[in-house]
Amino acid sequence: MQVLFTLCGLAAVGLVLLITIYLIISGLPAIQNIGLFQFLFGKTWAAGRDQYGILPLILTSICGTAGAIVIGVPIGFFTAVFLAKVAPKNISNVIRPAISLLAGIPSVVYGLVGMCVLVPALRNWLHLPAGDSLLAAIIVLAIMILPSIISLSETALETVPKEYEEASLALGATKLETYFRVSVPAARSGIATAVVLGIGRAVGETMAIMMVAGNVANMPALTRSVRFLTTGISIELNYSQDGSLQRQALFSIGLVLFLFIMLINGFLNLVLKREKEG
Repeated sequence: MQVLFTLCGLAAVGLVLLITIYLIISGLPAIQNIGLFQFLFGKTWAAGRDQYGILPLILTSICGTAGAIVIGVPIGFFTAVFLAKVAPKNISNVIRPAISLLAGIPSVVYGLVGMCVLVPALRNWLHLPAGDSLLAAIIVLAIMILPSIISLSETALETVPKEYEEASLALGATKLETYFRVSVPAARSGIATAVVLGIGRAVGETMAIMMVAGNVANMPALTRSVRFLTTGISIELNYSQDGSLQRQALFSIGLVLFLFIMLINGFLNLVLKREKEG
């Protein structure tokens, strides 16, 4: 069994290395042809004119992910605390299956509901020419990351030893003080893992965002149609020709997206490691 587990671990590492090597080989030619500065900081993406600048896509992905985290993490965290520590059993028995159902819904269904319900609502409420916008994408992403954050955070909170809470209550702390000053810090690593997975899903989501964001390579604004890094690849990959600069530029976007996710995970792991050592 030890040999089997070792082989599985090595296979996982090997697959990551293969993906990395493939993206580098496929993405570097376009960056060398276009120029690194022009590719990363250019504001125009026009395949017909061979102009490939992805700054609007990068900023849109950052803003969309940040907005989803700002909305989704607090809601998911407080819901997890409520389910793990506060909610009566009959209420938690209703909410937990609903959260599991949210986790099992395909992303295309989120996009369809967003396109048919959220986008028209935003268009009417905000008096917009079109409701497909960065704001719609943020709301959809925030809803989509909730199941992961709630489930993992609740599991982490439930694994905190009861002795910690009993000792806090015995010292005169209230239940809420115990939950937020004892249980939450003790479950910090699990909650942080939930946030990391939420960020990963927000960054990598494609189908739902394609249906509500508008898919125009504009600089990000809440009420403007935008294009994310992931949707930029999926929209143009089907009609780009093999070996063309456009196809190579799309692989370069994939390389940038891959590095973006790796940097986020590395930063969060570094923060968690310092907190544990502290």
